[in-house]
Amino acid sequence: MENLSELLAMAEGLARAAGDLLATRPDVFDLSEKSSAVDFATQMDIAAEKLIVDSIIASRPDDAIIGEEGSDRPGTSGITWVIDPLDGTVNYFYGIPGWNVSVAAKDSSGVLVGAVYSPTTDSFWSAAKGIGATFNGKKIACNNPVELEMALLATGFAYDRGARSYQASLVTSLLPRIRDFRRNGAAAVDLCYVAMGALDGYFEMGLKEWDLAAGGLIAREAGAIVSGDPIAGEIVIAAGPALHPILEREIRAI
Repeated sequence: MENLSELLAMAEGLARAAGDLLATRPDVFDLSEKSSAVDFATQMDIAAEKLIVDSIIASRPDDAIIGEEGSDRPGTSGITWVIDPLDGTVNYFYGIPGWNVSVAAKDSSGVLVGAVYSPTTDSFWSAAKGIGATFNGKKIACNNPVELEMALLATGFAYDRGARSYQASLVTSLLPRIRDFRRNGAAAVDLCYVAMGALDGYFEMGLKEWDLAAGGLIAREAGAIVSGDPIAGEIVIAAGPALHPILEREIRAI
């Protein structure tokens, strides 16, 4: 059994170091297209991932890595690091707050530790499996119970423009029946907002494993239910125990 405190300390240190690097935002960006013309990486995504990967290899060379920018590598230790070096690249590119660094470690049982750092909002979340979640060092818990009509929800939109019609139908159907929507532009922060009660619920399709790993653990450790497997292409839904089944039923019905 891995020492969770050691893994958590490493995840937190990696997230902070990469966040500090990204805080030195350049005046000019080099863009490389990924899955579509609106899905891109900058030289800073790549630099942040390299910083994280190099640190992991130096400290734990037998661990595996899954990284958004292609730094995947196999391992033999049973631990895999799942990293999103810059979640919210569009926010970062446009100078909008909320972008973050997301770092998690998992084994065959699931995600063990996670850290999410948003330098522009001075926000740091972390969690370890079975131990709970914190925001800037203080324990947090999701809102519960919350009725649908009083729920403040967040969502995001896929880079695949063909999927946006369905996403628009979800928003159109739910908007008249909830408190309101927020669109923050970074999946990990949305999940952490659910964890700390800044949002009541969140849903999004088209997420990747690195979008969910750390933020999903933080939300679960704060008492939220998180459903949906991004590897299987499922829509991810996060909310407190009372709201989650209602929100899931409503989304499935649309």
